[in-house]
Amino acid sequence: MVNQSGGNAHSVAEHALAMLLTLSKRIIQADRAMRREAGVNRNALMGSEVQGKTIGIVGLGNVGRRIAALCRGLLGMNVLAYDPYLSATEMAERGGEKVTLEDLLRRSDYVSISCPLTRESRGMIGGREFALMQPHAYFITTARGFIHDEAALTEALRGKRIAGAGLDVWSKEPPPPEHPLLQFDNVLASPHTAGVTMEARENMGRIAAEQMLDALDGKRPPRIINPEVRPIYAGRFERTFGFAPGR
Repeated sequence: MVNQSGGNAHSVAEHALAMLLTLSKRIIQADRAMRREAGVNRNALMGSEVQGKTIGIVGLGNVGRRIAALCRGLLGMNVLAYDPYLSATEMAERGGEKVTLEDLLRRSDYVSISCPLTRESRGMIGGREFALMQPHAYFITTARGFIHDEAALTEALRGKRIAGAGLDVWSKEPPPPEHPLLQFDNVLASPHTAGVTMEARENMGRIAAEQMLDALDGKRPPRIINPEVRPIYAGRFERTFGFAPGR
């Protein structure tokens, strides 16, 4: 079995960056205030620049490394990263300084979740983790629901223990309009649309088609996710087509 990993990485990384900038400049609060009231006080909506600030990226894979490149190269930010599956050298090559999760949460002005949902990452960000973040920090996730605890995030926002959040993923998708997190003006929400762009859909379709053609031609596809069954597949392929596929 293969997948289209990385096919929407640019789209998701751009979405995370858009959330970061929107939250920093308080654009979502300004938009909502102007729709609700007259004579809005612009000084009450003062934002912050991101240049020189620190982003902590959890998961430095296809998406995380692109977020790191955008934040470091385009915005002049410092990049910390937590990824237990990569060495410090590998993470430096991808633009991030390897740190522990606790250190990342304590030092970052923005925390971006970009790791897959696994047994290890499920529930990884809860009340304890939100308590480690700085009061002016923002939490952003374009990964998967269930990695962060929504109830714990609600409490952190209600207690003003963090500055706000950008959420593209939810435990139930789409979340109902009455969801507690949708009641905060400092929460920027989207219904798992970070990777939903024209370019990403075209790219993922192309990747799927190319791998299917590779498999039928007897070549080894580049994105095999269960290589342990490759020998079984190879045997069936040879019996069907009369020659062994590439290793």
